[in-house]
Amino acid sequence: MLMKAASQSLTGQLAGRFAERIRNRLLASGTRLPSVRQCAQQQGVSASTVVAAYDQLQAQGLVEARRNRGFFVRDSSLNMPLAAVNRAQAATKNIANKPVDASALIRGMFHQVSSKPQPGVGVFPPAWLETRFLGAAVRKVTSASALREFSLNYGEPLGDGGLRRSLSQKLGALNVQAAPEQIITTVGATHALDIVSRTLLRAGDCVMVEEPGWAVEFARLAALGMRILPVPRRADGPDLAVMAQYCQLHQPKLFVSVSVFHNPTGYCLTPGSAHRVLQLANQHNFHIAEDDTYSHLAPEHATRLSALDGLQRTIYVSGFAKILAPGWRVGFMAAPPELVERLLNTKLLATLTTPALLEKALAWCIDQGQLRRHAERIRSRLDAARGRSVKLALSHGCSFAAEPAGLFGWVDTGVDTDALAQRMLDEGYLIAPGALFHAARQPSTLMRINFATTQEAAFWKVFARLRDGVK
Repeated sequence: MLMKAASQSLTGQLAGRFAERIRNRLLASGTRLPSVRQCAQQQGVSASTVVAAYDQLQAQGLVEARRNRGFFVRDSSLNMPLAAVNRAQAATKNIANKPVDASALIRGMFHQVSSKPQPGVGVFPPAWLETRFLGAAVRKVTSASALREFSLNYGEPLGDGGLRRSLSQKLGALNVQAAPEQIITTVGATHALDIVSRTLLRAGDCVMVEEPGWAVEFARLAALGMRILPVPRRADGPDLAVMAQYCQLHQPKLFVSVSVFHNPTGYCLTPGSAHRVLQLANQHNFHIAEDDTYSHLAPEHATRLSALDGLQRTIYVSGFAKILAPGWRVGFMAAPPELVERLLNTKLLATLTTPALLEKALAWCIDQGQLRRHAERIRSRLDAARGRSVKLALSHGCSFAAEPAGLFGWVDTGVDTDALAQRMLDEGYLIAPGALFHAARQPSTLMRINFATTQEAAFWKVFARLRDGVK
């Protein structure tokens, strides 16, 4: 709370609070600040104090006033005088919606807002991931001679051979048949998706991406100069009619899809929908990047495009940050044989090779069955947490826009979650508003919650109180 007796004035405290959030990207470019009246009520100060604080933020170049509309966070990438900013905005005034600032999501997910469990984060709490076998795995592969070899030489271009053999067997259990020579290790799953995009696409190419979807993927493709074609995601899979229309009109080169436990809805692809997607890919000559980041949380028999397709038009992407060791940054892709050399060339140009030491440690975790047993424990714990979170959400007046499944819940709050997010920050909670999961920012009453971090009543009590204030 703002303190009248503090050494800094109320105006300075309020301006400082907003400035910190803007600089930490907790308030993304284009975000509208609360109206003067709303802010005064929320913070318990006078309207003149809010006006003075907003004036300070303007003077610092952090916000801008738009006539008859309010105050908005300025685009942080425009590090230029205000007059130049105005000219740039005038030049782009015909753009209806601005892409979501995905860096705000990334920074926000890892910025320590408070010590409270954070409902908007996209990962398991560290306490859930703690194991004894990670240390044992590293010790196993770091004898004096091995450490010298791994440290003084580059690893294999495709990635550690032992890990690729382990991954080949692991994929076989998912009915994805990939020889070790078809597998390339990467610095996390996001790196794998980036390699696919840079290899198969050129600036101006059209890419179909499921919506709602991962904000980082929208922003990453936009930064590469791609034309994003949002495909509505339904319970059974992507909207096939929209995909067919895109294929007729725009000849897309790639479709990016999350088949299992889609983020943020939790939907899983059905066999019938998967079959039709593959028919479209063959008919219109596009590839599919299948992001199976949440494979460790799903049953092996879940429908995957790569299994049905046999890695002909599909490229399977996954990693281990969600389930095991985020800091190890080990991901991989399994690709059609004819694409492997092209994808490998892109990897080598960007990173040369990937760290062999951690790849060998991960292979040990897989081969010894440690990863499998760890994933089973996580799934059991997540099932219990999901049950508690769903009950709390429903009891506090929310509904679910999708059947709760996996790590995330797609919750309808009934109010503008962009506005709610700002108020929740005052209470030390970071939420993920629905606008973050669309190719272009648009008001939304939805938010994505992490079931692992929303099973305590304390959060939901604060949420309900602040939500009622937004109405």
